[in-house]
Amino acid sequence: MDGNGSELMDGEDKCSALGLILPLTDESGWNHGFRAFIYLLGLLWSFMGVAIIADIFMCAIEVITSMTKKLKIVNNAGEVEEVEIRVWNDTVANLTLMALGSSAPEILLSVIEIAGNGFQSGPLGPSTIVGSAAFNLLIITAVCIMGIPEGETRRIKRIKVFAVTTSFSLFAYIWLYIALQVSSPNEVELWEAVLTFICFPLLVVGAYIIDKEFCGKKEHEQDMELGLEHTNAGRYQASWSPLGAPGASYLTAGHIDKEAVGEFMKEIGKHPDLDETTIAKLLALESQQHEHHSRGWYRINASRSMAGRQKVSPYVDPHVMELYRKIKAKEVTTYNPTSDLSNGGTRSVVEFSAASVAVFENEKKVNIVVKRYGLLSTQHMVKFETFDGTAEAGQDYIPKKGQLIFEPGETTKNVEIEIIDDYEWEPDETFFVKLNVDTKGSAIVGKHSIIEVTIINDDEPGTLEFTKTSFIVKESIGSAVLPVIRNTGSDGRIEVSWKTKDIEAVNGTDYTGGEGTLTFEHGEREKFIEIPIIDDQEYEKDESFEVELFEPTAGSQLGRLKKTVVTIINDDDYTSMLDRVVKITHVNLDRLRIGNASYADQFRDAMNVNGGDVESATLFDYVMHFMTFGFKVIFACVPPPHFLNSRGYITFVVALCFIAVLTAIIGDLATIFGCLIGLLAPVTAITFVALGTSLPDTFASKTAAVNEATADNSIGNVTGSNSVNVFLGLGLPWLIAAIYWGAKDDTFAVPAGGLAFSVATYTICAIMCVILLMIRRYVGFFGKSELGGPKIGRYISAAFLITLWMLYIILSSLYEYTIIQL
Repeated sequence: MDGNGSELMDGEDKCSALGLILPLTDESGWNHGFRAFIYLLGLLWSFMGVAIIADIFMCAIEVITSMTKKLKIVNNAGEVEEVEIRVWNDTVANLTLMALGSSAPEILLSVIEIAGNGFQSGPLGPSTIVGSAAFNLLIITAVCIMGIPEGETRRIKRIKVFAVTTSFSLFAYIWLYIALQVSSPNEVELWEAVLTFICFPLLVVGAYIIDKEFCGKKEHEQDMELGLEHTNAGRYQASWSPLGAPGASYLTAGHIDKEAVGEFMKEIGKHPDLDETTIAKLLALESQQHEHHSRGWYRINASRSMAGRQKVSPYVDPHVMELYRKIKAKEVTTYNPTSDLSNGGTRSVVEFSAASVAVFENEKKVNIVVKRYGLLSTQHMVKFETFDGTAEAGQDYIPKKGQLIFEPGETTKNVEIEIIDDYEWEPDETFFVKLNVDTKGSAIVGKHSIIEVTIINDDEPGTLEFTKTSFIVKESIGSAVLPVIRNTGSDGRIEVSWKTKDIEAVNGTDYTGGEGTLTFEHGEREKFIEIPIIDDQEYEKDESFEVELFEPTAGSQLGRLKKTVVTIINDDDYTSMLDRVVKITHVNLDRLRIGNASYADQFRDAMNVNGGDVESATLFDYVMHFMTFGFKVIFACVPPPHFLNSRGYITFVVALCFIAVLTAIIGDLATIFGCLIGLLAPVTAITFVALGTSLPDTFASKTAAVNEATADNSIGNVTGSNSVNVFLGLGLPWLIAAIYWGAKDDTFAVPAGGLAFSVATYTICAIMCVILLMIRRYVGFFGKSELGGPKIGRYISAAFLITLWMLYIILSSLYEYTIIQL
């Protein structure tokens, strides 16, 4: 073999000697490029595996930290009441078990590297911890800033706790530099290792004290610390609900009963085409949104989404979700169709003249009529603003926000919105206009507080029809509201007549029918026929009547659904339906509850795509299920959290052992792969390993940022996690190694070199990131919030943070290769 061949063989033998477990066989004869490719695939595959077992590990932590105990308290009525409260404080849980769960691979990699290297410091573990910290703080924060829906913001609520964890995080890396470069260069003495490790409990205690002071000033805040919340009756309940959340009056965390279902179905009563199964899914989703989710919950959901496993949120068809969002948007102001909203003319009612309008793109503008009735003798001001549907502001229409002044005696006003004609074919697109009034005044918004504007491309008078062939209403609903839609055009003013016809239901006895006329003004797309239903408080079988459209005017036509049947169901049947929905909802919630699976459930979920929920499985789920099938089956052997009534502790220990083994393999794969492609171990650590172990946290933080009302669960915990990585991930192995070498009257050598430079570079970037977050919190240009805000501010912030991360990677790599020196 020639010199080049011998040199290559020597290099490959050198790479083989770097692993603790790998390689399992002699690979010296393998093709160099093929071998590097195999190790890269193995590294990526192992990242998937560690995400799956970390998910199981986090499930155990969720079960442990969600433990409750019973406590007797005296309520406002003076009665002794027994309630359940959380055992774990949220801040303590986040900084201990939650941080360990999200950072277990990095921490164990550092421990295993030292233990397997004869208690000598290795380059992979410490660099991975610093690289992960840089990725977590800079990239995850940038992703969260950009991930917030436009126009929304998220602020850190527990700012004092954030200040403590941020201070400890900055101190951790400053101390790391001092220990490596200043105090005892290139070695770690025992006292330095002890101080590094002891900072971990100091961080937890300090954050806990601040948290208790922050939440313990008022009685109500003390209740929230205990996990208690005042109800309207002055009693306590162990639940959590975001303030001001829709539905918070009848939905509590994980609690579903017939009353809650009944109230929920009242909201969606105008769309009875949603079947019981779909309603149960929506109810489970709504209930879940009212729960307080930990960072671990979001990480579990992210890991399962990446691996094609059963999600912890119910899947609802996107079309149904869009319908549900419209329902919620249109019912921000609730109403009774049969009631007098003007309260006998004592207050002014302001609303749009129709539920929807349409405009042709080439008309360049749309005029929307706002009408007022009731009290007309005074002046009233109403605010309006546009928001996107499928049409986008600035591309399809000019966004507008303003106010209308109704002078005494004035009954109508017009809102003019400019439409952008881009001379390109597009499908029909929609946007919305919303009305608001001062709730303290004598005016209210009516039932049409939001109007849907459709941008279309035709000039036909339209086709009129019902939205479906039948409607189901309960006897006590008050009125059946039947939508009539105008399709394939909305040009001109048209009318259509309607009439009712008895089937089993009798006009005058079961409902108040007859005939009437609907008038569609130019551009209006939807109107409603309201038919009062008579509740006779007697048990009756289902009764039906028919409503028919006839005699359309001005060239309009009737569509296929010109007749519809309205079925009035008895409240006993409605109660039975409520029972069925409650049962289905509880089944859904039980299946989604973390840590609720048995051994049989674990293997069944492991062997089926999406945990057996094939209906909602995507192509990505199938691909990831195939790629991770082996890991799923192996890790299904981990005892479930409630095995032997262990409350998650057995699962915690066994999963931690699996993570340790897999982390050791990842360390070997990364080291050998870097060697094969000529990449130094520290550079491999801050790039490939740091990114691979941090991806689940990225998706988890982004989801938490979107779904949570605050930024605490998305970026508020990043600084705490970074602190724990140093104090535990480096403090523990350093302490072990320092004791080991101290027993031999020797010192624990830790070459500072590139690690110290990397730490210093990261610390500077971290300080700049924290300064940016504080500027964002107090400057209006950024929306006075850490996350979200105006578009330009978001882009500037994200670009700045990504640039910092790239500079950290580039400068650290250049220093490792001695291209730059200090």
